[in-house]
Amino acid sequence: MKDVNVIITGFGTVGREAARLLDERRERYRTRYGVEVRLVGVARSRTGCYDDQGLAAEVWEAFARGELAGDPACTGADFLTRTRPDVLIETGPSDYVTGGAGSVYMKTALAQGTHVIAVSKGALVADYPGLAALAKKTGAVLKISGATAAALPTVDLLEYNLAGCEAAVVEGILTGTANFVLSSMMEADIPYEEAIRRAQELGIAEPDPRFDVEGWDTACKLTIIANAAFGAGLRLDDVKRTGIAHLTRAQMDAWRQVGRVPKLVGSIRRTAEGVKAAVELRLYERDHPFARVHGTTKAIRVETDAMGELLVIGGKSDPRAAAAAALKDLEHILQAFD
Repeated sequence: MKDVNVIITGFGTVGREAARLLDERRERYRTRYGVEVRLVGVARSRTGCYDDQGLAAEVWEAFARGELAGDPACTGADFLTRTRPDVLIETGPSDYVTGGAGSVYMKTALAQGTHVIAVSKGALVADYPGLAALAKKTGAVLKISGATAAALPTVDLLEYNLAGCEAAVVEGILTGTANFVLSSMMEADIPYEEAIRRAQELGIAEPDPRFDVEGWDTACKLTIIANAAFGAGLRLDDVKRTGIAHLTRAQMDAWRQVGRVPKLVGSIRRTAEGVKAAVELRLYERDHPFARVHGTTKAIRVETDAMGELLVIGGKSDPRAAAAAALKDLEHILQAFD
């Protein structure tokens, strides 16, 4: 039985969930694909852990809890060069300008033919075309489900389910935190600040929620999707963007009275001037499908030339769902594994 060695970098909350799912699904991989998937390494910015025979769960769990210091030699580009895993799962913090450490890990892995599964968005936003070209050159696979709305299928929907079709319009509710805040303001009749506080108490919003509520998270996802599925060559600055932090209870009440529901929506459109993307606040009638997307739930709608219109609603917005999306990508890789 062939071994498939996996390393997880940026080993935080999502990385830990990915490690747990890998452990839970080992028998599935043996039975379905005839391979032994082994988590051989995990790495953070300063240290990591490695065992070429596979890390014991108690080792990476202790490392995740901070009870095991790790080895300074088990991190960085040289670590990947020495160990040459079959698959890299990159889950670290995102640097949307330079790509940061995630970019270094991904480029190192792809250059040596290691398949890459990206959960962190920074490197993909900064240079998806360059990473995709490198993967093509070396025959490696670059998968990005976890970075593009996680449990909600986006790129896979366009590349697999709609293969051969041309998508004219893609639009969606792509950021669970923003949707939770809007839903809370409308349905519980509370001000923005209270909705944010509730989201933070539930672990939905970060201590600084601006990235999500000012539209940046959606804009980043649009940039990746547009470049991966449309070949658009967009930069993050090309995406027109608005947020929801300015909204008031009075506005919500006025919309409620006329039967409108506000949603923060990202869209990609083919136009005569090329592919355009935007994040904007839209008002929908109550019977519109997007108006019925509540809480942290997300949605995507696609208009195609041959298959008509498709709508997908659902998908959890939490670390385990993001990890599961990454392992969906792993299964796609294993299907073609020699």
